[in-house]
Amino acid sequence: MSLYAIGDLHLHFQSPLKAPGQLRGVWKGHEEKFLKNCRRLMSPDDVLLLAGDHSWGRNLSVCEEDLAYIEGLPGKKVLLRGNHDMFWDAKKTSSLNEQFQDRLFFLQDNYYPCGDIALVGTKGYTFEGPYYLDRRGRITGWDEEAEAHAKKLIERESIRLKASFEAAEKDGYRRFIMFLHYPPTDIFKERSVFTDMAEAYGVKQVFYAHCHGESRFNDSLRGEFRGVEYQLISGDFLKWVPLKIL
Repeated sequence: MSLYAIGDLHLHFQSPLKAPGQLRGVWKGHEEKFLKNCRRLMSPDDVLLLAGDHSWGRNLSVCEEDLAYIEGLPGKKVLLRGNHDMFWDAKKTSSLNEQFQDRLFFLQDNYYPCGDIALVGTKGYTFEGPYYLDRRGRITGWDEEAEAHAKKLIERESIRLKASFEAAEKDGYRRFIMFLHYPPTDIFKERSVFTDMAEAYGVKQVFYAHCHGESRFNDSLRGEFRGVEYQLISGDFLKWVPLKIL
């Protein structure tokens, strides 16, 4: 069994495309590219972690074909919640896991066993502005009200991540791989409640998505920091080749 991961499929088989840029460059025909790469690399016994933003659909009825596409990928599929996944009410995660039992696993306030390692995670959150710029493009300030709102969301997501760790620990797991949809820190910081939690639980690898386009690839930590390896796994960054982790 191997573990692969990627994020931000942004499927839209039944819903309008909200990002026209997905028709160009690395995004052009990305569904077919990704499917071919998965079939080339993966076996039915492997695990594929999808780190959020699965579908543009706003509810399950307009996500059926998107989720069917995901079901048809090789291996066992574990889904993390992203900021665009409107079909997924966090309070109804248990219902989704019952509905898609043995087909898809929705990772929220729980964990997924992968050998002797528990896959833990949550959507996460980070402050992304608005920022105020001078004429030279330098940041001179930011929207403090939006920052205060972001802090509340970060606190909520940290509680959900802690619940994921605690569920795994309760069942005897002591090794973890941590996943977020949002990057673990904002563009100014090297530490956050998420990096601190990774260190507290002895996590060695953290994977996140959300950052699209070359201008965003370095928005957060990449590489080793304080004994933890951080890796970006957004689909366009990986050019639709799932990253083999284990």
